[in-house]
Amino acid sequence: MPSKAAWNFADEWLDESEQVRAARAKASELGCTPVAPSTAHALRVLARAISAETVVEVGTGAGVSGAALLAGMSDEGVLTSIDNEAEVQRLARETLTALGFDHIRARLITGRALDVLPRLTEGAYDLVFIDGDRTEYPAALTLAKRLLRTGGVVAFDSMLTDGSIADATSRNPESVALRDVAHALRDDDHWIPALLTVGAGLMVAIKIEG
Repeated sequence: MPSKAAWNFADEWLDESEQVRAARAKASELGCTPVAPSTAHALRVLARAISAETVVEVGTGAGVSGAALLAGMSDEGVLTSIDNEAEVQRLARETLTALGFDHIRARLITGRALDVLPRLTEGAYDLVFIDGDRTEYPAALTLAKRLLRTGGVVAFDSMLTDGSIADATSRNPESVALRDVAHALRDDDHWIPALLTVGAGLMVAIKIEG
């Protein structure tokens, strides 16, 4: 098991921009928790690896994850980011604008994810990143499957936050939802999944024909 020092090293060995560091500080003031630096780096790699042009993000946060996704996407790529907190999205807009991503590249939608996702175009997205209400993860997975093209990637953050996913006796709604998503991705032949131990735990899966 890696030590705490090793986890800290994973978060610190790549520098973050001044704008992203400022966003993290402001997010703390709002009570918002952005993705860990190591998770942000992983998202950038995922987006670049599949040459993502269209990405959906649930949980805008302070714009930290959105900045990472946009940095990995193609130069013409468009990020659609959904969050029900307007103030959080205002902060994200400031962050993304400071990084040079305009309204065309970053489309922010204020609303509940489970209401917005069904209105998006089926099969039109390369990557769907979920970092919202964990009790809604199973429903979000169903919607993400509809939105993704074959070969597209779904990613869920905070899968290992408190370790409850590994405790079958834990029956709180979040723990149950996390296990349901993990089992659904493992047992459905339309997915090739992996659970990455970066940040708070990043579950990723590629959608394949089945």
